[in-house]
Amino acid sequence: QVQLVESGGGLVQAGGSLRLSCAASGSIFSINTMGWYRQAPGKQRELVATITSGGSTNYADSVKGRFTISRDNAKNTVNLQMNSLKPEDTAVYYCNADRLRRVYWGQGTQVTVSS
Repeated sequence: QVQLVESGGGLVQAGGSLRLSCAASGSIFSINTMGWYRQAPGKQRELVATITSGGSTNYADSVKGRFTISRDNAKNTVNLQMNSLKPEDTAVYYCNADRLRRVYWGQGTQVTVSS
């Protein structure tokens, strides 16, 4: 089992920045891809960004150039630096980890961007 705990959400004005962090614990060996997804009210959960154990990244088109995902394998953490935030970035953000063909989710952290 892998436990994921997110932190860093909050309320910010449009144009501002937030940094989300996710700490993994438990059976952390062999975690491959980690990432961030988000779900806005009334919408499906969508990919924001992912990063493999080797450092390869993937971003949703809507956040490219504004968000940066990073990973510290020694500390078992994955971070999401969010800059130039827009009201449409408002959502619950979930940390995600892929280990041995099983997917794990955190409890989510709310990000609200006011206009």
